[in-house]
Amino acid sequence: MPDTRTDQFETLLLEERGPVDWLTLNRPDSLNALNPTMVSELRSYFRALADRQDRRIVVLKAAGRAFCAGLDLKAIDKPEESLAMGSVQAGLISQRDIAEIYLAMRRCPQPIISLVNGAACGGGFSLAMASDIRIADTTARMNCAYIRIGLGGCDMGSSYFLPRLVGASLASELILTGKFINAERALSVGLVSQLAQPGQLEAAAEEDIQLMLTNSPLGLRLSKEALNINIDIGSLEAAIALEDRNQILCSQTADTQEAMLAFMERRSPVYHDV
Repeated sequence: MPDTRTDQFETLLLEERGPVDWLTLNRPDSLNALNPTMVSELRSYFRALADRQDRRIVVLKAAGRAFCAGLDLKAIDKPEESLAMGSVQAGLISQRDIAEIYLAMRRCPQPIISLVNGAACGGGFSLAMASDIRIADTTARMNCAYIRIGLGGCDMGSSYFLPRLVGASLASELILTGKFINAERALSVGLVSQLAQPGQLEAAAEEDIQLMLTNSPLGLRLSKEALNINIDIGSLEAAIALEDRNQILCSQTADTQEAMLAFMERRSPVYHDV
């Protein structure tokens, strides 16, 4: 039976289905906007995954009709004053607190699948971009909302993630205008990997989840690590050197021997992460 842990968080729901964490943003009445509590809970959750090798995959989804509407300005007392006239020092602390979510998502060894429905704006868009796999339903609409409230369009990793996902030209269009990109266009440019009908996002993710679970735990973790490092690597030689290191590390494990034996015997492997 799945283990649903509701007492751990105020703004999130965590359901453990075997080795897969299903993490739900759970402020549907506020379109799952990022208030200080959600920021703190997301940051803590993703940071803790570094020490949770029993958790193999994270599926990030949302309750209600929107994935995440971005920063909850209603949770800030007089946002027009706090954003424009607060001290530089306090503002930078708050900015870095939120940004740490996306750094922790990239640092954690577990692949993250985001299931995007409805609006994914600003920091919510960055939650999807910081994930490893993005699946959207046909209601999804995403934008770099920051520039629409008088700020710069480059925030929460958008200037890093977007050009790498869709190229510099489209990234510039989205960041400089703050316009929405709908689900169909997101699929056509590779921003998301699949489209699903409303209510079918979990089913759409199931094939990827099951395939990843048939791969060795160490191989999965090292593959995410290599993808993260090699997207910014300085040369092909350096990229191959990292790949070589990872392959030799994996090849020395009992799980690799089990995987090869299972392949020859035409059965599913049984991994013990050793």
